[in-house]
Amino acid sequence: MVDFKTLEDTRTEVLHAAFIEAFSDYHVKMNLPLEKFKIMLQSRGYSPEFSIGAFKDNQLIGFILNGIRNWKGRITAYDCGTGVIPEYRKQGITSKMFSEVLSLLRGNSIEHYLLEVIQSNEAAVNLYKKQGFFITRDLLCFKIDKNLIREAPFTPIKCHSYSIEQIDWELFKSFWSFEPSWQNSVDSIMAVSDLFEVIIAEIDGKTVGYGIIDRATGAIPQMAVHEDYRCKGVGHNILKSLIQYTEAGNISFINVDNRCTSSVKFLENLGFDNFVNQYEMMLNI
Repeated sequence: MVDFKTLEDTRTEVLHAAFIEAFSDYHVKMNLPLEKFKIMLQSRGYSPEFSIGAFKDNQLIGFILNGIRNWKGRITAYDCGTGVIPEYRKQGITSKMFSEVLSLLRGNSIEHYLLEVIQSNEAAVNLYKKQGFFITRDLLCFKIDKNLIREAPFTPIKCHSYSIEQIDWELFKSFWSFEPSWQNSVDSIMAVSDLFEVIIAEIDGKTVGYGIIDRATGAIPQMAVHEDYRCKGVGHNILKSLIQYTEAGNISFINVDNRCTSSVKFLENLGFDNFVNQYEMMLNI
């Protein structure tokens, strides 16, 4: 018999072991040791009381890990990860977990349920559609060996390193061409703010762009340039400054909105590889 219950009493080490086993044959290779797993949960707002585990003989064999936040003015749950370990698949466990989760969310006045899924994972996409999720946007993921990024053209742009505490988020938001995904949001960055380096670009004393990089992984959750200063080498100079602050060999931009053609073209022109695409999906609860 499989039991379903929330995860307040389940240790992170148990979650991690089940997560690694469930994603052992995932479409994208997972490199997520325990400490990185803890950081992922913290940054995405993991809420064990709104998450569900499937247990058989006290073994965690499946899970839906959810975060809860205000997202675009609505109390929203975000699926940080859903999985079932291989030997228990095709037994309806995922559908039963979703039923449990939806009942839990509805009972706590959660308005929306948000997730991302790799587009080529048709089984998962179809499962979510069956549950009532609809596609809100296409998100593209890019990466490159940092040594292969071409040199920035010389321009009179000053790039300075700043601490997260110095950020004027309202100013930075005015530079955006698209809303960052949940994992790249301001809340996600601030939840683990000590991991990041911030670069701000100035021309004649005016802030015209910024970028944020994870020092350990090389992931860039946000980078944007004021619309009046684009195509002038600002973004390129910010990027070249950012990569000096990471120990990682690869640089990545995860979840770029495909409707933002200027960002997509910028990355393609620098030689970034579009290695995987995702759907952002939403369920109105």
